[in-house]
Amino acid sequence: MKRWMIATLLVLALGGAGLFLVMQKGPQAQPLHVLLIPADGGTESGTLADYQPIFNAVSRSTGLTFDLKVAQSYGAVVEGMCNGAADIAFVGPVTYLQAKDRGCAELLAVAVKSGASVYYAGLFARKDSPISAIADLRGKRVAFGDVNSTSSFVFPLTMLMDAGIDPAKDLKDVRLTGSHASSLAALLQGRVDVAALSFESYEKAVRENVPGVRDVKIIARSDPIPYPPLVVNSRLPVSTRDRLKTAFQNIAQEPGITPEMIRGYGGGQVDGYDAHFSAAKFAPAAQKMAMVSDAMKGEILKKSAERR
Repeated sequence: MKRWMIATLLVLALGGAGLFLVMQKGPQAQPLHVLLIPADGGTESGTLADYQPIFNAVSRSTGLTFDLKVAQSYGAVVEGMCNGAADIAFVGPVTYLQAKDRGCAELLAVAVKSGASVYYAGLFARKDSPISAIADLRGKRVAFGDVNSTSSFVFPLTMLMDAGIDPAKDLKDVRLTGSHASSLAALLQGRVDVAALSFESYEKAVRENVPGVRDVKIIARSDPIPYPPLVVNSRLPVSTRDRLKTAFQNIAQEPGITPEMIRGYGGGQVDGYDAHFSAAKFAPAAQKMAMVSDAMKGEILKKSAERR
């Protein structure tokens, strides 16, 4: 009762400014912590530049504030969600499934572009390379990203396996670069014959005129993959989760929000966000994840460590 009387007196004494100060000292004054997978070569600036616009837009429409940070690895994002260090995260489909299986995360929203919420993994080679199909990868050097990455590791690995290639036995060398951009750089620098990365990362490199990127060709494209989602910590109050979902669902219609502010993976402009995206649509990613067993990962890690 005394606290309520003091707050009332402050409002009466200071007017609107007093109300603002009292509200700023409440629980909502604390920013929500957002953790992002290192989608742009692991650099803080690149990944933040991709996702800062959409969180600025949500902040403008709701008054919520966000503290964005970039993790050092995909696994670190899962740990951040599960140990309570992160309230929201941008993750790959496999990373989401890992956090979901541990009871740490639920879907918040998935970007929509041209009416769809899908993206693709790809295998890329230099245009002057004789490699033209997955079958040509036997005895070649291949760069993959993070072992927990959907489009730079899990899906490309299963593409090889579906083609009858054992990545641990049939490839000459394996490089685990940690990110899409680093795998592309390894290809452009001639350190590998083929690089596995998402088409979003490749297209971003083209938009930014990365030297040599226009001399790259596509060897193979994966099946459609559910778009990398934004997820919310299961520990957050239901009211906060619902407020966030409503904000993302309606963000494209909010006054003062320009199309340029609505960004997604790789910093590309998207049409909006779907906060009602069904978790069941991640089943294909779960099936691919199951194909890449811990034993297979261990063999790939060992082969990467043996690389000279």
